[in-house]
Amino acid sequence: MGIERDLTAVLDAIRGVVVPGETTVDDALGAVRVILVLRNVVDHLAATLAGVLDRLGVAASQGRTLRELLMSLGCAPSVAERMVRAGGALPLLPTLTAHAADGAISGEHVDAIVKGINHIRARSPGEVDEATRFAQVTDLLGQFFSGATPADIGNRARKLGNRAAAAEGGLPAAEDRSVNTLDHRVTSDGRLQVRADLDAEVGAKLVAAVEELSAPRPEPDGSPDTRSAARRRADALEAVLDIAARGGDIASAPRTQLLVTVPADTPDLAELEFMGSISTATLARICCDTTVTTVVVDGEQVPLDMGRDKRLFPAHLRKALYLRDQGCIKCGAPPGRTHAHHIVHWTHHGETSLNNGCLLCPACHANVHHDGWDVVMGMDKHPWLIPPATVDPHRQPIPAYNRRTMKLDHAAA
Repeated sequence: MGIERDLTAVLDAIRGVVVPGETTVDDALGAVRVILVLRNVVDHLAATLAGVLDRLGVAASQGRTLRELLMSLGCAPSVAERMVRAGGALPLLPTLTAHAADGAISGEHVDAIVKGINHIRARSPGEVDEATRFAQVTDLLGQFFSGATPADIGNRARKLGNRAAAAEGGLPAAEDRSVNTLDHRVTSDGRLQVRADLDAEVGAKLVAAVEELSAPRPEPDGSPDTRSAARRRADALEAVLDIAARGGDIASAPRTQLLVTVPADTPDLAELEFMGSISTATLARICCDTTVTTVVVDGEQVPLDMGRDKRLFPAHLRKALYLRDQGCIKCGAPPGRTHAHHIVHWTHHGETSLNNGCLLCPACHANVHHDGWDVVMGMDKHPWLIPPATVDPHRQPIPAYNRRTMKLDHAAA
């Protein structure tokens, strides 16, 4: 209890500090400088104690990771990751540890240097000896004391990594898969942000796949594509994921499994696995063509009922849709890039049949579920689009993309 008692005494003393209503500029600036040094020291102590917890095996004894343990104690995920990373590395980096213990360097900069040293080690073909590692830490510390940001330190580490690889016969950075990373996080508004650092080959595959599927496509009235290039690439990424989920067989049902949890008392607060809350409109859309298992739970998260999941279009119906629609009925995207959409939503008890289905690419599928576009089955047994009033005040039916060159009477809709 010695460490805890000492820290508690310091905490009580800090809590007793009161910022006067009338404070001079010099006093305020001096106080902020002290607070920042104090914060740096606290960050270092937190990382050191995280390393102690790891060596003691506390998290493992509870059946979880150290990151999970720190999060249970109130750490944000990114802060927990930083503490784990620094706590494991600092014992091997005495120079950095000394500066961090003095409060001379912030936790963010410490983390940047630790990540930089890890990157250089990954780029080095052989083991890095202590003298070399000391020189690398000194170099990155020099960047910090010269005013570099954490991002600047990361860039410097990449240069040192390239130098180490070149000197010892290692791979050029563009060809080194050992440092490939792909990170993602869910934002506060429920969106997913993705960041990747890829070698040239994997990067070329990604760019080629996205560029091939992100060409502009006309609107139903023939006007140019209104989507930005960034939006088209995002739509293309979804198409790539859909193709991968089908394992290359465009007539098969997607293999991607999604789990939607629906509270029994508040069904409008459904949650999508990994992402969080979703709207009822989104629930209806993803139920069209992705394997979704809906679980109704009570207030204690105990499942009450498992939803039906046999509502995907089977291979023979998909082939029939491909033959009839020949692609997205709104923009003409190839069949392999489309979803099978229930005209009467499956969540509204619409049947899975040729007469209740049509093909829509991911972007157009979202238009139908979120932007006021409707689909109806015409007397000609082909799907027709009805634009929202914002697009056409008269909401005149538009034939499917593959039939727009035909002179059909709109009364057929």
